[in-house]
Amino acid sequence: MTAVREVRGVVLERTGAAPPYADSRPLVVTALHLAPPGPGEVLLRVGAASVCHSDLSVVSGARPRPVPMLLGHEGCGVVEEVGPGVEHVRPGQAVVLSFVPSCGTCRACAAGRPALCEAADAAARAGTLLTGSRPASRDGAPVHVHLGASVFAERTVVHASSVVPVPDDLAPVDATLFGCATLTGVGAVLRTAAARPGDSAAVFGLGGVGLAAVMGAALAGCSPVVAVDRVPEKVALALEVGASHGVLAAGREPEDVVAQVRELTGGGADHAFEVVGAPAVFAQAYAATGRGGTTVAVGLPGPDAELRLPAVGLVAQERRVLGSYMGSAVPARDVPRYVALFRAGRLPVDRLRSGVLGLDGVNEAMDALAAGTAVRQVLLPGG
Repeated sequence: MTAVREVRGVVLERTGAAPPYADSRPLVVTALHLAPPGPGEVLLRVGAASVCHSDLSVVSGARPRPVPMLLGHEGCGVVEEVGPGVEHVRPGQAVVLSFVPSCGTCRACAAGRPALCEAADAAARAGTLLTGSRPASRDGAPVHVHLGASVFAERTVVHASSVVPVPDDLAPVDATLFGCATLTGVGAVLRTAAARPGDSAAVFGLGGVGLAAVMGAALAGCSPVVAVDRVPEKVALALEVGASHGVLAAGREPEDVVAQVRELTGGGADHAFEVVGAPAVFAQAYAATGRGGTTVAVGLPGPDAELRLPAVGLVAQERRVLGSYMGSAVPARDVPRYVALFRAGRLPVDRLRSGVLGLDGVNEAMDALAAGTAVRQVLLPGG
C-alpha cells in the first residue's frame, strides 16, 4: 500500500461568499495530503471533473455543507490502488464516479434503489465517505468530502461502490459527463417517468441536466419534445440535441409560457420535467402537464423551499407528481448503457461541454455557471 500522497485540490473555505467569485475567491487550489485507500475504498487519479449547479449551491450556501470541503462530485478517473475487500475494479481501469455510493443493505438498497441509500445520505451530510473516513487533510486537519467524490483534485479516494468501470478509450472529457448530468437527466425520463414512444414531453430548465433530459426524451421516442429556458443559446442547443420545439421564457409572463407549452403538446404534456430547483418553475411545469400526466421534480431546491399546488387536479385528472434523484439510477447498470448509447451516436452528451479549463479557473467557472453562460465546464486537474 502506498504512503500518504500530496495532491492539489480545490477546497471550499467558506460558504455564502459574495459573487462574483472571481473576486471573493471562496475556492482555493491548495496542497493536500491524501491517505491511502482503506478497506472498501479506491484511490483514483482524476481524469476530468465537471462543474455542476450542485457544486454552486454548496458554494453559495443554498445547500449547507460542512467546510472546509474538497469540492466536486461529477468526474472520472483511473484506478491507481484498491483497498482490502475491493474486487470489482483493478488498478489501471477507467471508471466514472457515482455521487451516491450504496451500502447495499439499507431498505432502499435492498429494494434496488441505491440512489436513495440511507447511509450515503448520512455520509453526504457529515462530509465523509461511506466508510466514515475523510481521506484528505491539510496541515493535519481533515477536509470534508463532497458527495462521496471530491473530484476537483489530482487524486481522490472514494468508496468502492462509487466507481463504475467504463471503456478505457472513453475520453475523460466525455466520461465525466456520465457521473451526474447524464445519469440524472436521462434517467429522469427513462427511469423515473418511464416515458414511452409517442408521449409528449416538456423540459423546464436547460442546464446540463435539463439538456440531458431533452436527449433522454428524444431517445425514448417522445413527440413533441418542448424545451423551455430563459437563455436563447440554451434553447437553440436543445433544438440541436433532440427538442422538436423551443420556448424562450425570458421577458414573458409564466402564464404565457404555460399556454404555449400546452398548445404545442396538444393540451398539456404527458411528462413535464422541472430541472431548475425553483418552486415557481415547478408550478409552471405542473400547469403545463396534461390530464393523466406526470410532473417530475428533478432540480434540487433549497432546504426551505415549499410547493403549493391546486390539489383537486391530482384526483380529478389523475395527475402524478414524482421526485427524481440521480435519475432513479442504478449506476452499475445505467452508466454502461448510457455510454454505449453515446458511442452509438444516440445520446450526444458531449454537446453539454461548454469549455475545458484547469483547477485554477474554478472560481471563474462558478461565475459562468451562475450567469447561465455555461452548461458543463470540464476541469482537467493536470491542466
